[in-house]
Amino acid sequence: MKVTFIESSDNLLHSGTEWENLQHKINIEQPDILITNEMPFGRWLAEKKTFNKMNSDASITAHDYGMDALKKLNTPIIISSRPVQVNDKLANEAFALIDGKYIFSHHKHYFPEEPGFYEATWFRTGKTDFNVIKTNKLNIGILLCTELMFNEWARHYRHQGAHLIAVPRATGQDAEQWKTAAAMAAIVSGCYVVSSNRVGNCNDQLIFGGKGFAFAPDGSLISETSPDNPILSFDLDLGFVENQQNNYPCYVRESGFNPKFV
Repeated sequence: MKVTFIESSDNLLHSGTEWENLQHKINIEQPDILITNEMPFGRWLAEKKTFNKMNSDASITAHDYGMDALKKLNTPIIISSRPVQVNDKLANEAFALIDGKYIFSHHKHYFPEEPGFYEATWFRTGKTDFNVIKTNKLNIGILLCTELMFNEWARHYRHQGAHLIAVPRATGQDAEQWKTAAAMAAIVSGCYVVSSNRVGNCNDQLIFGGKGFAFAPDGSLISETSPDNPILSFDLDLGFVENQQNNYPCYVRESGFNPKFV
């Protein structure tokens, strides 16, 4: 089963030369599963410290058009996220497109609030839960960016039978803490953990760092993207997942463990 992960430009549009080039390269890979970065289309809203309704509406529209563009890719399973209206704010909604059918995953739960990432200003959680998406081929959990830092949810997905944890993200140039978090998520879950990221200048203070990456179920790095290789793929081995999940520490359950939404 071929999994493809990427780094794609900030302010990506659903049409034009940049999208056509990305679409062409993805179709050459012929993946079974594609993981995009977090809210891949249009401007990064959370760079602004003040919520703006016109910008939020523009982002929703950009992702509506982007959804149609994703459906035209020759890819059976696509994992991504998009903004949706929830009362006076937005929710960052994780989803899968499975043979073109939209499958809801969850709303992002954890929001930073700092320069470039004023997400608590823009977003709220409309629906609380972390449920695995079950397909005919495998089970998929999704952690949106900062959610990767809370490894209890990687364990939670493992006990729901997940094989793959997809991590769409939008992060800066320092990727080391993200790679550490991904390695730990893989170790505690026995899942493949795979992330795509934005790349390029958002403003003078914020530069998205790219470096999509994939970690194996034992926590070892498979590969990571770069400017020279912005699209990478690997073959997911379900046997590796099954073997790892039967080993320490994946099989360990905490007595009375019940994750709380914070």
